[in-house]
Amino acid sequence: MSERLTIEVSDPMREEGIIIKALRKRYGKGDTAVDALKGVAMQVAPGEVVGLIGPSGSGKSTLLKCLGAVIEPSSGQMSLGDQVIYDGGWRIRDLRALRRDKIGFVFQAPYLIPFLDVTDNVALLPMLAGRPNAEARKAALNLLDALDVAHRAKAMPAQLSGGEQQRVAIARALVNRPPVILADEPTAPLDSARALSVIRILNQMAAQYQTAIIVVTHDEKIIPTFKRIYHIRDGLTREEVGEGKIPD
Repeated sequence: MSERLTIEVSDPMREEGIIIKALRKRYGKGDTAVDALKGVAMQVAPGEVVGLIGPSGSGKSTLLKCLGAVIEPSSGQMSLGDQVIYDGGWRIRDLRALRRDKIGFVFQAPYLIPFLDVTDNVALLPMLAGRPNAEARKAALNLLDALDVAHRAKAMPAQLSGGEQQRVAIARALVNRPPVILADEPTAPLDSARALSVIRILNQMAAQYQTAIIVVTHDEKIIPTFKRIYHIRDGLTREEVGEGKIPD
């Protein structure tokens, strides 16, 4: 692995993607209070895939939960897409709709619904958002085709390989065309070839749909694929230029 250059965040403020400024999260009060985030700053442009790495307890999970509107920060600002969602308090009333429409989630486990076939697993979110069933299924099939799993459209999750399940999970994350995808250890259970395939797909989908993607990972196989990496330790982030090399 070639040496990476450490740099400071100096890009001008972007109008879209992910923007985090001075984000803090404190758990508890008084002498027992713990500062999990101590003023995090991050920017991820539309169409960009950025790595987030750090040791256990560094604040990765807390940061992802704040970005995913699962927990409320203590202070700071977060913008997703072209919308400020948090600025000293939530600026969005319906956080459930925010998560459904603005944020795609990809986890270490695919968490597909076992009693729905592949198409309905992907189509469920747009259906819940109010899109007609036929339109939602068409959008699902288009993504499954783009991800080379359309031939498994009528299969049940238990009939899929691990790599196929993760592709379906990526399709589900993309189906509402969210401006942001948060991927938490998406390659952890996969071998090298399948892990690199998932990263290749995320980069292709980011470019095609202009989605800003953060990948939280400990996976040494994929760290060289990121053009930019944020290290988080003790609740603070440091940006680093990565290699940006994805093997063919």
